[in-house]
This record gives sequence, structure tokens and C-alpha cells, in this order.
Amino acid sequence: MKLILAVIQPTKLDAVAQSLKRIGVTRFSVCDAMGFARQRGQTEMYRGAEYQSNLLRKIELEIAVNDDFVERTVACLQQTARSDSAGNIGDGKIMVLPMDEAVQISDVTRGPSAI
Repeated sequence: MKLILAVIQPTKLDAVAQSLKRIGVTRFSVCDAMGFARQRGQTEMYRGAEYQSNLLRKIELEIAVNDDFVERTVACLQQTARSDSAGNIGDGKIMVLPMDEAVQISDVTRGPSAI
């Protein structure tokens, strides 16, 4: 079992969700996130004053998958979350982490069948 964390542009959420559903990934969590990386932030206006905002809004997806779904899920995220065929700075990141245990609260199912 693996936990896939994907940080993507907010505008890509609907397309990514539909693509994941097509490949059979139907359960994931969505969190608002703020991030700072190579994009270096952006200039904002607040009450007529200009200020530099270093944190940009992103969306974080938390997707728990069994081992046989890891590669297709990562490939799906790469294709769908990319802004164009070449990709751009700020398209996001995908991290794959090992997951020791999963427990379904409703019926106490454990392991890969809980996912």
C-alpha cells in the first residue's frame, strides 16, 4: 500500500478527479494548501497598497492505493495536472510514501481491502 500526495493547481482539480475516476481511483481527500517554490509568489493589491505574497494557493490530494494502482495513478496525475505538453514551473509535485496500515472505521477492515 502507498500514500500518494499530489500538490496541483486548483484549476486542475476537476480534470484530475475525472481522470482518476476513469482509471478506478474513486477515493481521495482534497485539502487546500499554500506553497512557496520556484514560482516566487506574486504581487497582490490590498486596500490600494501593493504587497508581495510568497505563498501561492495549491490543492493537495491524498490518495491511498494498493501497490498495483501506484504507477497508473502517478501517470494519470502527471498527464492531467500538467499545464501543457511540456509542463511549466508551478504545475505541482507528486510524492509516493509507504503506508504500513489502513483501517476502515465502519467495519474495522484492515490492510489492502480497507482501501
